[in-house]
Amino acid sequence: MRYLFAFLLIIIACRCSQPPVSYLGQPVPATQPVLFAPAMVNTDSIELNAVFNTAMTEFFFTRMVKGSFVIFHATRQNREWTSPKPLQMFADTTVVSTAVDMSLTPDGNTLYFLGKPDNNDTVNATTDIYRSHKVNGRWQLAEKVGYPISTDEYNESYPVIVGDGSLYFVSNRPGGFGQQDIYRAQYLGEGRFDVPKSIGPVVNTPLGSGDTWVSPDERVLISNKRFTDSSGLYLSFKKDGQWQPLMYLNEPINSEWTDFCPYMTPDNKYFFFSRRYSHPPESGWAGVIKGEVYWVDARVIFELKQ
Repeated sequence: MRYLFAFLLIIIACRCSQPPVSYLGQPVPATQPVLFAPAMVNTDSIELNAVFNTAMTEFFFTRMVKGSFVIFHATRQNREWTSPKPLQMFADTTVVSTAVDMSLTPDGNTLYFLGKPDNNDTVNATTDIYRSHKVNGRWQLAEKVGYPISTDEYNESYPVIVGDGSLYFVSNRPGGFGQQDIYRAQYLGEGRFDVPKSIGPVVNTPLGSGDTWVSPDERVLISNKRFTDSSGLYLSFKKDGQWQPLMYLNEPINSEWTDFCPYMTPDNKYFFFSRRYSHPPESGWAGVIKGEVYWVDARVIFELKQ
């Protein structure tokens, strides 16, 4: 009994020494979306995306800097978060480029994202999937994920890595059910993927799919639909191996502006999304005047399952 008591004391001490879960030190939201980390993440610049690693020790988002979409990165050290700093993903820092829509592998050592090294490159006008590896604690210059993921002729965007390492992404390649389909590519190991397959007509509407988040166990999907009478974020659950019909996320999620970039924290407690303000609204990124990152208690999402 004496040894058991001593063992329990050790366990309690170890647990107490573990830093509690922290979301950049922010007070957690309730059932109404609020700006995430004002002044730290949300500023007067245009921001979007929000991604934590599984251990909740690294955080990534995107900010527009002098016309480029740049990934910013903060780390948690000794219970405190560092100030977000830009990550250099491409060798040439003098050109306008794009690095957005991030997703991390379960081990936290590879970052996938939508990339375009040179936005003025008219020869290769499509977007592709890129990845960066973390080596000795530092994120390296990115490499393009080759065929059959990235193609020369078509757009590939919004990569999402799930629990077994497989990749979901959106593409306008032929063979889908709409203008842009959500595809899944089975992970084969050593950074390789099988031929991507559309995940079917239930969640891929004829008018196309946009930014999509898929849970690590591949049982929950949230996707942006931009070309419908009710544009915004939609939810689907998988039942008996099949995705179920999409459910529109009513307020407080969807608004009169563009709500996109869905993401759920690894603990499934908080739902993040981005909100883009354009003037006029139909002008898209050409007329964007504000981009913000919001978060909300995830119960507003999961209660729809009932």
